[in-house]
Amino acid sequence: MAQFLQSRNMGKRETLGEFEHLVMLALVRLGKDAYGLAVRQEIAKRAERQVSIGAVYATLDRLELKGLVRSSESSPAPARGGRRRRFFELTADGQGALQRTHRSLLRMTLGLGLGFGLK
Repeated sequence: MAQFLQSRNMGKRETLGEFEHLVMLALVRLGKDAYGLAVRQEIAKRAERQVSIGAVYATLDRLELKGLVRSSESSPAPARGGRRRRFFELTADGQGALQRTHRSLLRMTLGLGLGFGLK
């Protein structure tokens, strides 16, 4: 079923929701270190927004079904009882969706003189 959904959605001009956008930006920032907890921490740090780990994983799973990200598992951590980590990265379709969403936001705010003072 997941493969059907993924192949059915591949190549579509996906539009990202606000939280999907944040999650995908976190993946880009984290690079090869992008796993669920790190994504959650990056969003908390940069967007100053506390989110549940469940919301992060639900979004990552949805993005994977859409073909916008892909995941891979690491070997178990060397510590006794160490767990595997599931790492995520953008696909080519995901990069395109992120670029389209970002450009749309920039065009919508261009010339508004909102004067956002970012820290």
